[in-house]
Amino acid sequence: MDTHIYKTKLEEEIKILIAELSSMGKNIDPEADGWEAVPEKMDEMEADENDLADRFEDYEKNSEEVRELDARLREVHNALKKIEAGTYGTCEVCHARIEEDRLLANPAARTCKEHMHG
Repeated sequence: MDTHIYKTKLEEEIKILIAELSSMGKNIDPEADGWEAVPEKMDEMEADENDLADRFEDYEKNSEEVRELDARLREVHNALKKIEAGTYGTCEVCHARIEEDRLLANPAARTCKEHMHG
C-alpha cells in the first residue's frame, strides 16, 4: 500500500485541527496533545448575570468541542505512527486490510468497515 497520500492527508488534518484548537483553547500538555478550553476573559464586576451565564454556556460548548477535536488529533497522530511502524491500514479488531475507500474517507480509521461501530 502506498501510504504517501494518507500521510499527506493526515498531516494536513493536523494543521487544521491545531488551528481550530488554538482558537478555542491552549495546549496544556504538549507531549500528549492535551488541549483545554480557555474561558473568554471579561470583567466580572461589570458583567450582569445574563452575560456570565452566556459566557459559561459558551465555555461549556467550547470545552466539548475541544475534547472532540483533541480526541481526533490523537487519532490522527496514532495513524501517522502506524505509517512509520508499517502497520497502517490494518483493522485493530480482525487484522484484515482496511478498505481503501474507507481510508480515503477517514485516513485515521482504525478498523475495517465490518468493525467500524464495534
